[in-house]
Amino acid sequence: MPWKIYENRRKELTELAEHLGVRFNDLAILDEALTHSSYANEMKARKKDVPDNERLEFLGDAVLELAMSTYLYRHFPDKTEGTLSKIRASLVRDLTLSHRAEEMHLGEHLLLGHGESMNGGAHKPSLLENTFEAVIGAIYLDQGWETAEMYVLDKLKEDISAVDKGENRKDYKTMLQEEAYADSESEVVYELVGESGPDHDKRFEFVAKLDGKIYGHGKGRSKKEAEQQAAKEALEKLRGSLE
Repeated sequence: MPWKIYENRRKELTELAEHLGVRFNDLAILDEALTHSSYANEMKARKKDVPDNERLEFLGDAVLELAMSTYLYRHFPDKTEGTLSKIRASLVRDLTLSHRAEEMHLGEHLLLGHGESMNGGAHKPSLLENTFEAVIGAIYLDQGWETAEMYVLDKLKEDISAVDKGENRKDYKTMLQEEAYADSESEVVYELVGESGPDHDKRFEFVAKLDGKIYGHGKGRSKKEAEQQAAKEALEKLRGSLE
């Protein structure tokens, strides 16, 4: 049977739409963007036809790339295709998108299957990234290209500003390795020094070492995020020691 949005869910979606700053013509498309496949599969087992957000994620990914590509093409006429591709990749990387999804509180409204919910799916960076893209896809379908493009640029404005200033906050691990190697041909090593929290909501702590000496600490919900934070701190310390 077709999926019906009940009144309490409709109220929740209306409040979220207000928070997002988008007046949706069709709240069903926002509901779809916030429906994980684990939930849709559970509903299917109950003979309820619930669309998940994977198709909207596919669409939102394309909208995101086009919006960023258009912006970079217009603002950096002197950059080569290869350089533009690297800058774009830094702007739409998974860590950036999952952080934006957290700021938008998307995880709090994400429909998840019981197992995924118990495993902390609402906080998983990969699910948040995918949901962010799905919401962008929903905005595009409901509001059109111009609104979707402006929304993308607004949500990524801090990262875009860093690019405009030549301070592209992309891959700190790569930047640290490049500077460490240029200075003394040192190799950077990342070491896990701590874990906390239940299995479904882990926090990881890493240190970044150069020649056996700790230069940076980092914490995050994923090992990748913690390593990036450690690299960022180490990069700042390394640059300070070279001045």
